[in-house]
Amino acid sequence: MRDFRWPPPPDGGPRTYGPGPSAPRTGRPALPEPATELVTTPHGVRLERLVSGSGDPATVFAHGFATGIGATRPLGSAVNGRKVFFQFRGHGRSDPPSAPLTYGDLARDLRAIADLSGATRAVGASLGAGALCHLLAQSPERFERVVFFLPAVLDEPRTTAARERLTALVEAVQSGDVSTVADAVSAETPPAVRNTPAGWAYLRQRIDQLMRDGLAPELAGLADQAAVADRADLGAVTARALVIGSGGDDLHPAAVAEQLAAALPRAELHLYDRPGILWTERADLRDRISTFLND
Repeated sequence: MRDFRWPPPPDGGPRTYGPGPSAPRTGRPALPEPATELVTTPHGVRLERLVSGSGDPATVFAHGFATGIGATRPLGSAVNGRKVFFQFRGHGRSDPPSAPLTYGDLARDLRAIADLSGATRAVGASLGAGALCHLLAQSPERFERVVFFLPAVLDEPRTTAARERLTALVEAVQSGDVSTVADAVSAETPPAVRNTPAGWAYLRQRIDQLMRDGLAPELAGLADQAAVADRADLGAVTARALVIGSGGDDLHPAAVAEQLAAALPRAELHLYDRPGILWTERADLRDRISTFLND
């Protein structure tokens, strides 16, 4: 029988029990992370930023809970113009929060990076989608085009199961125990790839990032919050929007994507059949986002 174990075997492949493939297993080494910079925002918070590409338009990318720049870069790989990636406060090298975080704080970070970069377009993934919703509820004309990738919350808090998973991840990172962190993040990969070289390489990279950068304990409170007070506040948004959701994703219910698309006046919705989109539908996802933004 094969199952998940930590630490991984020295050769980078899965540890198996019983008969199985005997060929050497080597995962593709992770690419070196590009150099980032710290920028001081008008609200006094320093945020980690990476700018790639050149020319206009500029698109800002907002990441999900406990992830960062590396997780959003694939979403912009075929997008024209300048691509501006950043880390919310409490993530990466960005300043730690001085108080429990709110979606208003995240929206302020997103707005600051967009303003400093002259971005007219925005992509928000999961937590970043919530921050983008909050910003647009306040400033419905801020962007020309927006993409919401796997929105997790709108005007109601996350489910109890989702809140428990996010809180457990923050607590695991705070504990400093690698095995506990591995258990908390292993569910991010689809079962079909979880015990493969690619799955192990991803897990190693995620654990390295979390153990290196840590997670601010103030992030845990976000799991209990809604992104906007009332989804009707999005009814004045002028931007064209693409909302991308997935069936069977406990952290990002398809119902939230459907509600968001219905609340936005100029939105189109696409739902994938199963979770793990970045593993199973990466090429289609990249084409879908770039086609929408490059049009």
